[in-house]
Amino acid sequence: MAIDWVHGHVELAHGGGARRMHELIEELFYPAFDNPILSRGEDQAVLPSPLNGRVAVTTDSHVVTPLFFPGGDIGALAVHGTINDLAVGGAQPHYLSVALILEEGLALADLRRIIESLAAAARAARVEIVTGDTKVVERGKGDGIYIQTTGVGTVPTGVELSAQAIRPGDRLLLSGTLGDHGAAILSARSGVGFTSPIRSDSAALHDLVAVMLEAAPEIRCMRDPTRGGLAATLHELARQSGTAMQIYESALPLQPEVVSACELLGFDPLYLANEGKLVAVCPAEATERLLKAMQQHPLGAQAAIVGEVAAEPPGFVEMETVFGSWRTVDWLAGEQLPRIC
Repeated sequence: MAIDWVHGHVELAHGGGARRMHELIEELFYPAFDNPILSRGEDQAVLPSPLNGRVAVTTDSHVVTPLFFPGGDIGALAVHGTINDLAVGGAQPHYLSVALILEEGLALADLRRIIESLAAAARAARVEIVTGDTKVVERGKGDGIYIQTTGVGTVPTGVELSAQAIRPGDRLLLSGTLGDHGAAILSARSGVGFTSPIRSDSAALHDLVAVMLEAAPEIRCMRDPTRGGLAATLHELARQSGTAMQIYESALPLQPEVVSACELLGFDPLYLANEGKLVAVCPAEATERLLKAMQQHPLGAQAAIVGEVAAEPPGFVEMETVFGSWRTVDWLAGEQLPRIC
């Protein structure tokens, strides 16, 4: 029986291991993700060993409501999020595994749209999807679809990025505007519209990272400020390095629409998730060279120096406000925005 991609829905049989599941795999997944490793149809992907460098591996899970939002969807988001976890460690991504947990009743047209977006994002990033899995849960026990991904990449010889390398006096650089992804989800979920629609910043950052490392190989470390936003990322860096992070409110790049959304809905852009931005820590003498290289790349055109590393008080994050006073940027208490990445 042919799959009805227009009116059909996910059924429990699509995860049962029998004919219906194999129809889904052969009609959707294989054509979308086609490559020589996947087409072997084995229970594992046999990958060539890297010729140089070290292997980097990361695993991520993706849940977002709504599944489609301005600037992206859960499919492209899964690819970008996994690639970026590799990229900020200095790795070039090569392979992805993709596991899907589908909810009974999900429209097959939506599933096809998500898979095609996921495949397109992987192709654009020059990454192959080499293995995967599909399960189906009963109606009402999922949010349509959850995607779990594992990424494999290689870190070139000589690249050593770690929060342990951060030193007082280092500078903090941000690759672009804050909170775009979180604000886009807020807008889509709440139904609040703006004159200029807010779009997610979801993007793969490995090419930007390669440019940055070429321009400033002395970069200490990089992170992508996803859940918990810039605030959570700086707290992680401060605790891991035993230093203090100081940022300047006047230097933070923010879109006016994001500022308006936060004011209207009661959120702080420091805590909103980003899916196409990174934070870099570098020695003071490399700052201008690194900033110039970032700004020459499309994904770093709005890059800015947003702060510096201090010795005291260790483990704390502080911000100089636009009024010249200092305030503590604390950890977020509870969950500000669920199901966002």
